Amino acid sequence: MNRKKVAVYGVILALIVAIYALVTGLSNAGVLNSYYSGILIMVCINIILATSLNLSTGFLGQLILGHAGFMSVGAYAAALFTLRAGLPDSIDFPIALIVGGLTAALFGLIIGIPALRLKGDYLAIITLGFGEIIRVIIINLDFTGGARGLRGIPRETNFSWVYLLAVLTVAIIFAFIHTRHGRAVISIREDEIAAEASGVNTTYYKLLAFIMSAFFAGIAGGLYAHHIGILNPSKFDFNYSVEILVMVVLGGMGSITGSVIAATVLTILPEALRDFSSYRMLAYSVVLICVMLFRPSGLLGQYEFSLTRLFGKLSGSKGNKTTKNPASGGEKGA
Repeated sequence: MNRKKVAVYGVILALIVAIYALVTGLSNAGVLNSYYSGILIMVCINIILATSLNLSTGFLGQLILGHAGFMSVGAYAAALFTLRAGLPDSIDFPIALIVGGLTAALFGLIIGIPALRLKGDYLAIITLGFGEIIRVIIINLDFTGGARGLRGIPRETNFSWVYLLAVLTVAIIFAFIHTRHGRAVISIREDEIAAEASGVNTTYYKLLAFIMSAFFAGIAGGLYAHHIGILNPSKFDFNYSVEILVMVVLGGMGSITGSVIAATVLTILPEALRDFSSYRMLAYSVVLICVMLFRPSGLLGQYEFSLTRLFGKLSGSKGNKTTKNPASGGEKGA
């Protein structure tokens, strides 16, 4: 790794720490009350959801409509572990998040083996059916609280936890995409037949991306459960899966930067328009329609924000030309 790369990653780390210090300082000073802190927590949770769905939908190219189902599995698994493990609070919460993620990954494996044999609309319908099946099962089980919901969940999620996990999720998926395994996943999106003819084990990589996506959705579910304190099965319906998909499509299918921006905007926007309750959903819909009309590939398409490129433009260096990501056809982000 050359010095320029080290400098860029150092700047990124400094920005991450600076944002955390700023938000924490504002919260401690009372500038950010519990309402605004709750919005920031939901922003981070939605970033995890959108980024993880982008892995299977944007980079792998498989249309998934049951992401809320994996989130619900992780949420209930994490919540039930916390309620019944009887461990100290400082220990049970991180373990519960891992349990939620692994449980969702297991369900991803179970549903992925038969579902990923299909493509396009058929895969979307199967994943949609999976999400609805999970929701109906949760409603009819006693230990999940049934239709009444699961109550009494310790509210252990705070900004530090969600911010750390959102950063780790983005970093892990970004690093994965820029490995040879990530390039194999992207080659399946570009041309599955050509990828298989080139020796790529398409079944393995499709299942790997699907399971990783489900794992992070399960962690997001665990964070959500311990943030709200009450789980209601109606929250994890088809509409919520579509909301997450909209974040991916709006930001750009194949752009992690786009997913982060879209998740942030689409979480804050409904709250910012709450004073216009009669028209806020209309305004929300108009914004989405305008973006799809004028930017059908999403805000960033398959491009990533790059500090290296930015520094090159600021310094006026002619040698710093835009580089293309050989894996995705988009620009490298660093």
